[in-house]
Amino acid sequence: MKNKRILVIASFDGSLLRFRGDFIKNLLAEGYEVITAAPEYSEKNRKLLSKIGVTTKEFYLQRTGLNPLNDIRSIKALKAIIKENDIDLVFPYTIKPVIYGSLAANLCKVPVISLITGLGYAFSGISFKTKLLQRFNEVLYKLTVRKNKAIVFQNKDDYQLLLNRGVISKKQRVEFVSGSGVNLNEFSFKAKNPKDKVSFLLIARLIKEKGISLYMEAAKHLKAKFPKTEFHLIGSPETSPTAIDEAEINELHKEGVIIFHGKQMNVQEYFHKTDVFVLPSYYREGLPRTSLEALACGNPIISTDSVGCREAVKDGINGYLIEPRNLMALIEPMEHFIKHPELINEMGKNSRKYAEERFDVNIINANLIKIIDSILD
Repeated sequence: MKNKRILVIASFDGSLLRFRGDFIKNLLAEGYEVITAAPEYSEKNRKLLSKIGVTTKEFYLQRTGLNPLNDIRSIKALKAIIKENDIDLVFPYTIKPVIYGSLAANLCKVPVISLITGLGYAFSGISFKTKLLQRFNEVLYKLTVRKNKAIVFQNKDDYQLLLNRGVISKKQRVEFVSGSGVNLNEFSFKAKNPKDKVSFLLIARLIKEKGISLYMEAAKHLKAKFPKTEFHLIGSPETSPTAIDEAEINELHKEGVIIFHGKQMNVQEYFHKTDVFVLPSYYREGLPRTSLEALACGNPIISTDSVGCREAVKDGINGYLIEPRNLMALIEPMEHFIKHPELINEMGKNSRKYAEERFDVNIINANLIKIIDSILD
């Protein structure tokens, strides 16, 4: 009797290792065969996945925008992968893989567990364009995920939104997990002890919705008052319509207002070298992975009281929740940490404790595998 085969579908090959690596390893350890589908694997990622026993398949995906011909091409490619590899269960995550993967699997009569990692830009409702895109995505979700065996959410806000919009029904099987989880061995705790200066860190896609502009404005304001304070920024340039101008970032870097590190793979060392993690996002997050890594490393967090972001912060215990898109609301807790650095160590310990209690990747993956077992059994 052959082992059951699970197809994990991603929109970006790097996320299979960074966000789902432990999950994939746990699936393999449980005796499942794992096939991954993603567009344009790098040779490095393909080799790393192959090394742990994963079969990799490529499919075409237009990551941004909508084009019916390209969408059909993606669905046909995924349908072929499912049939040719005799897949027993499809596990897609992020918006387009969930929509296209669910539709392809439904056409093949293969069960699907879809993971909603956040509703993102399309459900932010910031402009007329995003509201129109939201309506379109609602229709696509309704046509595809309603037939899925289970829908897994990372926060209850996203579930409630889709339920209120009639995208999903109360009869559907719904499960909740605390984000992608964090490997508490890989991301180790390091106590904070700032003396002559406090340092802040933001790691995110360089788009406005992540609060990058707010962070840079806060850095300008606080650097003038507290010259020793450091403001670190990690992220790679984006092609999104709301991308931050790289020239603006580089100018602030030259002026010494922020310290821009560009794209970095080993972010743990930056969590350890800095004191407070900041994520002033007003994007519809699932549950930001960077916040979970900050918790594990022992960094207090300043983040917005908004969907997904609020999940990682116990206000006043391991950090502070602020009003989205409010510059002064961001400046105030940052200045509070600068003036009271003794708070950082204690709140950092609380962050680690919270990570251990709620966000241990082993607990989260065990729950996901239990859901998969129940469907395949």
